[in-house]
Amino acid sequence: MTEPQKLRILLAEDEEAMRIYLARALENAGYEVVSVDRGTEAVPKLEAERFDLLLSDIVMPEMDGIELAQRCNEISPQTKVMFITGFAAVTLKASREQPQAKVLSKPFHLRDLVLEVERVFAGEAAASL
Repeated sequence: MTEPQKLRILLAEDEEAMRIYLARALENAGYEVVSVDRGTEAVPKLEAERFDLLLSDIVMPEMDGIELAQRCNEISPQTKVMFITGFAAVTLKASREQPQAKVLSKPFHLRDLVLEVERVFAGEAAASL
């Protein structure tokens, strides 16, 4: 019998310490995580590989998370999107431009991140029943 496939998360976060911290927490929760430090690095990965979730910081150099999410919707429409940000005003913009995306505001506890990710996938499982 084959093992169930791990859910794959593409993490785009420009702050290295935060990226390592988040990736480790998600891997410990049983997810397969590929992390990049900018949106422009995430796009080719979305084109080449399958991801179940794009977890992206909103404020990043070169390409912000909202623009990245829009590209993700074009390249891989089945990939869910979740944002992380430390800026309240940016949260409002994200909610307007990507209404189906969950926005998690920094600072948050790792447990909250894992719970939100599980909720995103639980909603998907419920929808496919």
